[in-house]
Amino acid sequence: MGRRGLRPLLLLLLGGWAPAIAPEEPTPAAAAALHASAAAPAAPGPSPSPRAPRTPGPRPSAVTDVAALCVCDLSPAQCDTNCCCDPDCGALDFSIFSSCSVPVVTGDSQFCSQKAAVYSLNFTANPPQRVFKLVDQINPSIFCIHTANYKPALSFINPEVPNENNFDRLMEASDGFAVNPQPDVSSSAKSDTPKTANYEYGARLQTSDNSSASFLRFPSPLTSSLCTDDNPAGFLVNQAVTCTRKMRLEQCEEMEALSMAYYSSPTILQVPNSRIKVPIAIQSVVIQSLNKTRVRLEDASVLGPRLLRVGPEQVCSNVVLERPFSTPLHKPSVSPADVKVLGLPAGLLKRTGDRRTCSGVLFQARYSLTYTDAGRVASAGLSFLLGTLSRAQVPPQQKFEIDFIQDNRKAAPLSGNPGYVVGLPVAAGFQPQKGYPWIIQTMDRSGQLTILHSTSEQDCLAREGVRTPVLFGYDMRSGCQLRLSSAVPCRVLAARVESLLKGQGFPDYVAPFGNSRAQDVLDWVPVRLITHPSNMKDACQLPVALVIEVRWTKYGSLLNPQARVINVTAHLVFASFPETRWAQAGPVAVSSAVTFVDAAAPAEPGFRAQPTINARLPFDFFFPFV
Repeated sequence: MGRRGLRPLLLLLLGGWAPAIAPEEPTPAAAAALHASAAAPAAPGPSPSPRAPRTPGPRPSAVTDVAALCVCDLSPAQCDTNCCCDPDCGALDFSIFSSCSVPVVTGDSQFCSQKAAVYSLNFTANPPQRVFKLVDQINPSIFCIHTANYKPALSFINPEVPNENNFDRLMEASDGFAVNPQPDVSSSAKSDTPKTANYEYGARLQTSDNSSASFLRFPSPLTSSLCTDDNPAGFLVNQAVTCTRKMRLEQCEEMEALSMAYYSSPTILQVPNSRIKVPIAIQSVVIQSLNKTRVRLEDASVLGPRLLRVGPEQVCSNVVLERPFSTPLHKPSVSPADVKVLGLPAGLLKRTGDRRTCSGVLFQARYSLTYTDAGRVASAGLSFLLGTLSRAQVPPQQKFEIDFIQDNRKAAPLSGNPGYVVGLPVAAGFQPQKGYPWIIQTMDRSGQLTILHSTSEQDCLAREGVRTPVLFGYDMRSGCQLRLSSAVPCRVLAARVESLLKGQGFPDYVAPFGNSRAQDVLDWVPVRLITHPSNMKDACQLPVALVIEVRWTKYGSLLNPQARVINVTAHLVFASFPETRWAQAGPVAVSSAVTFVDAAAPAEPGFRAQPTINARLPFDFFFPFV
């Protein structure tokens, strides 16, 4: 084909592609068609409304709690060896662990900052104990997720399958064919709100700040000894930590963590999501100089850190130190002129030769929170120890403490100090679950370990709630009579009689001494319950007696021995009654008894053995007689 045949072919190709190219200006016919289509009414039907732009909200809380995760928990209802996060392991199991197989448990590693559960073993304690810390872990990678603003993506949501019953409802709640995820976000937001109106154990103490993380901050060390200020203070969790504050001396006036206002300015909410605020009152301020001399200020005002020059050196004043009142307080002589120079309260300056040092740098803060039985914060106090910081003391160490004190708390009477006193009630309690760090006790010491109370009516069901406390050293016996009736089945009556013998909340543990603490779980003596069923077959088994045997010994020196409980055994005795003659059995005697057995070996005075002379005579001593 020559050039003459190529030109018609190009014209043909251009003619085929021409309809696909939009003209720059519409033709008159096209303009009329467009005008007619615009003037025509729209077809009936819902028109899609433009969706409003979504504003990014605060970062939602993580769906997975790292404190509840445990990747090494492989055996159900059984403690796995060296698995420090296994909830089935108790204090006795941790004492025989050699190490933690999973020392750190984290969630999604792609976040820039996330919570991490750190487990370790404290072998210096006797017995060894598990140490648990919940810390903030920083991701060093620059390609990390900083904020997750799409909350439904944090969990899998089961979509609702359309059917003939819910199709119309789904169409009304949808935009075209895309279901609106807004209801899921609102339902998830409602689930994040606390269900209880009061604080629970371990819950974060909320403050009145407008930020998303509005909680009382309690500085603590992470995996290293450096202080981090993002650790939340938990309700009823007493803590005492020491950490190192990373800083330069020139940053004295800029760092908020060194000032008193950083710790005293927040106001704690009385209950979660409440409008009632509890301010933090400054209870005391103690100043420590460079030579460890301490002065207590009469005016507990807020002091800020200041960078001062003392001769050729620079010092930072008003920084937080350690626990106040740990050493005797002295009041140095201070001239009014020295106080006026720096504009500080009286008692802050001390002259040492030709040097002037300003003491008052914040090194320690101690919180004291008072709470009620209902889980409300009643009051909050704060004590400071300030001191002077020189360049040689950088970086400084800071100490922080937080204590919770129950409001209107009355001291529970002891049954001895330390050993039991004859005639006082025996202390007892129970453990809610295995591995719980405390023994739960009632405030009434006389109601912790009880037996039946004998009445004049001798009717077991007449005064069922009246009990007699078990007094140390007193052997007691009480009982009542129970009338059988054919209207009450044997099994129902047997369960009620057993509850009558044990009482409400039969204890699991007994205190070894009269002043034993509830947190010393390993020292408490477990109560062994032994049942003695009857040998008669095809008969109703009815408990008729509960015998508690308490074995104790004398502990300590012979001059002042202390009574110590070493074993407690409860015997539950059953009796058999034929089903055919259930109603003709007559009254049944139900009794309970307590016996105290002295298991101590008799003390026998010991004497030293007579001295022996181990002397060797010469072989010719008796010569010439022998």
